[in-house]
Amino acid sequence: MTDWKNKLYFGDNLDILREHVASDSVDLIYLDPPFNSNATYNVLFQEKSGERSAAQITAFEDTWHWGMESEYAYQEMVKESPQKLASLLQAMRAFLGQNDMMAYLVMVAQRMVELHRVLKPTGSIYLHCDPTASHYLKLLMDAVFDVRNFRNEIVWRRSFAHGDAKQGARHFGRCTDSLLFYVKTDTAIWNPQYAPYSEEALKRDYKYTEEGTKRVYRLAPVDGPGGASKGNPYYDFLGVKGYWRFTQERMQKLYDEGRLVRSSTGKSLSQKMYLDEAKGRPVDNLWDDINRISPTSSERLGYPTQKPEALLERIIAASSNEGDLVLDPFCGCGTTIAVAERLKRRWIGIDITHLAISLMRHRLHDTFGPDLSPYEVIGDPKDLESARALAEQNRYQFEWWALGLVDARPAQDKRKGADRGVDGYINFFDDNTGKAKTIIVQVKSGGVNRSYIATLNSDREREKAPIGILITLEEPTKPMLKEAAAGGFYEPEHFPGNQYPRLQILTIKELLEGKEAQYPRMAPAATFKRAQRHRKSMEDQQRLV
Repeated sequence: MTDWKNKLYFGDNLDILREHVASDSVDLIYLDPPFNSNATYNVLFQEKSGERSAAQITAFEDTWHWGMESEYAYQEMVKESPQKLASLLQAMRAFLGQNDMMAYLVMVAQRMVELHRVLKPTGSIYLHCDPTASHYLKLLMDAVFDVRNFRNEIVWRRSFAHGDAKQGARHFGRCTDSLLFYVKTDTAIWNPQYAPYSEEALKRDYKYTEEGTKRVYRLAPVDGPGGASKGNPYYDFLGVKGYWRFTQERMQKLYDEGRLVRSSTGKSLSQKMYLDEAKGRPVDNLWDDINRISPTSSERLGYPTQKPEALLERIIAASSNEGDLVLDPFCGCGTTIAVAERLKRRWIGIDITHLAISLMRHRLHDTFGPDLSPYEVIGDPKDLESARALAEQNRYQFEWWALGLVDARPAQDKRKGADRGVDGYINFFDDNTGKAKTIIVQVKSGGVNRSYIATLNSDREREKAPIGILITLEEPTKPMLKEAAAGGFYEPEHFPGNQYPRLQILTIKELLEGKEAQYPRMAPAATFKRAQRHRKSMEDQQRLV
C-alpha cells in the first residue's frame, strides 16, 4: 500500500480499536498490558469496596482498581460476549471477588475481543505477562482465540536475579516473564527462527571432520520416528531394513552425495549435517539468550517497562513478513514500532499518555532520521479548542502534551512528591565542555498574571538555569510581557552577539502555529536520551539468523 501512513494513536486503546482499526486488517499483535509488578500477590487479591472509579493509566502508574467502571465493563462483557467468554468471566468473579486482579482481567478481556476481530486469519498475537496473572490470562485467550489456536507459552529469562534471601525472601528467585502465543487460524504466518550454537553445543555435537574437505559435521538419525503410524516409508537400504524419514529416492541421493554414514555394526544409518550449512539452533519456547536492558545499555531510554529490541525482533521476524502490519496497543516507549520500522513492516502504536507519544516520536526520529517512513499522530490536540478540551479533561495529560511541543521532558510525577515549580526541562549545549545546560519549563492551563513570571524567574535562579519558559493556554497580560522583558538576555560565551530572552512566554496557539523556544542549538538537544541510529537494510534481517 503505497499511500499507507504508519500511525501513532493517543487515547484509550479500546476506543481506538473499536473506531479506527478495521476487522481482519492486522498481521501481528504484540501487547504488554500495564500491570503493577511491584504489588504483592496478596494485595491484588484483597477484597475492595466503595465506588472508586478505575485508576487512570499513566506512564509510571499502572494499578487497576475495582470500581464502577470495572463493574460496567464486566456487565457489558457478560451480556454481549460469546457464551464461553461470558461464562469464564462469571466463574472468575465468583472465585476472585471484586478486586484489582478481577478489574485487570475484565480490562484485558474487553480488549482481547477487539484484538481478535482486527487480526487477519493469517495473524498471530503475543501477550506479554508475568506469572502473577499468566494463568488467568491464558484462560481468557483460550476463550477468545480458542484453545486449539494456542501455540506456545514462551518463557523469557529476563534476568539472572538472586532469590533475595538476604532480604528475607522465602522463595526461589523470580526472573522470568511469559509470552502467550496464539494464532487466529492454522494458516498463520510462520518463519522458523534460529539462534547461534553455544560453544558447548558445537564441541558436543559437531565433533567429526570429513577427510579431504575438512568440513565439520554432526550425525543425525534418518530413521522415521513413529514408524508406520506416522506415515514413514519402510524399505531396505544398504542392507538395513526399517522405517525411514525420507523416500528411497531421497536416501539414494544422500548416499550418492556422501552424506550417509553406516554405523560400525552396520545396523543403522546416519546423515552428515555440515556446520557450514547449519542455520543455527532452532529457537524453542525457552528464551534465555535475550538479556534485559542493562542500566548502562545504549538502548536504554529510561522508560520503566522498556523491553529489549532483540525480543521484538524475534517475534516480528517469526510471525510476519515485510510489508505486514504490526500493532502494539500498549505501546509505551515504542520498542515494537521501532523494530517494526527497521524490519520494513507497517505499524500502528497506541498509548494513553502524551509522555509516551512524545518519547516514541523522538525515538523514531533519532533512530531512523531521514529514512523514517511517513507516519501521523492521531488523537493529540491540533487546535486551540481541542487543547482546551484536553486541559479540562486531564491537566496532567495536557501538561505532558504541552511539554512535548517544545521537546521538554517532564521534571517529575508531582503526584508523588513536592512540586518544586518546574514542570519540565530542556537540555542544550552551547560550548565544548560536554556538559549540558538546562532550561526550566512551566505549564499553565488556567488564568495567568504577572506573578507567574516572577515565580518563573525565582525558580530559574534557584535551579541555576540560564532560561525559563512559561507555556500558557491563555494569552499573557501586558504586565506579564513587561516583566518577562525585564529579565534580560542570556548570551552564550562561545556565541558572542547571540542573545536569547531569559524569560520566555509561549502560548499554545503560537506553538501550534510553529513558533519555537529560543535557545542555542549548537548540538542536538539531549532532553530525551537519544536512541541508537539504525538503517533499514537486509543486514538487519540477516543479523536475526
